[in-house]
Amino acid sequence: MNRVLLEICCGSLDDALEAAAGGADRVELCSSLFHGGLTPSFGTLVEAKKRLSIPVVFMVRPRGGGFCYTEAEMAAMERDTEMAVANGADAVVFGILTDDGRVDVERSARIRRLIGTRDAVFHRAFDVTPDPFAALDQLADLGVTRILTSGQRDTVFEGLDLIKRLQDYGGDRMQILPGGGIKPYQVDDVIARTGCRQIHVAAWAERRDDSTRHHPDVTFGGALYPPENRYDVTDRAVVAGLAGRLASARPNR
Repeated sequence: MNRVLLEICCGSLDDALEAAAGGADRVELCSSLFHGGLTPSFGTLVEAKKRLSIPVVFMVRPRGGGFCYTEAEMAAMERDTEMAVANGADAVVFGILTDDGRVDVERSARIRRLIGTRDAVFHRAFDVTPDPFAALDQLADLGVTRILTSGQRDTVFEGLDLIKRLQDYGGDRMQILPGGGIKPYQVDDVIARTGCRQIHVAAWAERRDDSTRHHPDVTFGGALYPPENRYDVTDRAVVAGLAGRLASARPNR
């Protein structure tokens, strides 16, 4: 990979459309970004594939709160993977750990087989494994295409040293995709210090939906009680700025 690829984390179809309009090379399609990204609807995937010309990565994650799943959850993940592939997902992102936080090789292999020839991505479950290099070896042996990681820290900028080491260690066996808390002004530094040729970023702007205005005291969320007339959507201007800054590292399209 000779150019820097910009992937935008998206929590809705509108996010994906705004990301593409801003010049993203690829989108990761999720729901519930408050929980770090969960499985989106298949209607969202179908419409994204109909409306976008860039690759769509589909998240398979049934819940927040850890990555060791029950058999019922695992069965649902397998069905979600099959349906994602059948509905045109260009890649599937997943992450499955054992109860002691290591890569669940047997269950990950089941998902990997269902993905088939599409790209297989292991998400930031990787960032809580006890030995990242052993985990990388296991995932490479399974045929995983790339790992999304913040370098086992809360943000990429804090984990740059490990990301660089993983990039060097993985070599041609594994793509390393830095993602997690990257600020737009940090992008150039992340690329320079890690040697990675792709980057995963979220870019938000707040929008309002005042359909709740007649009863503003009614809430639909959890204990945080966010305002019901505001939501985030990908900011195409921020994406365009990032794409422009990365243009010097890319050939002409």
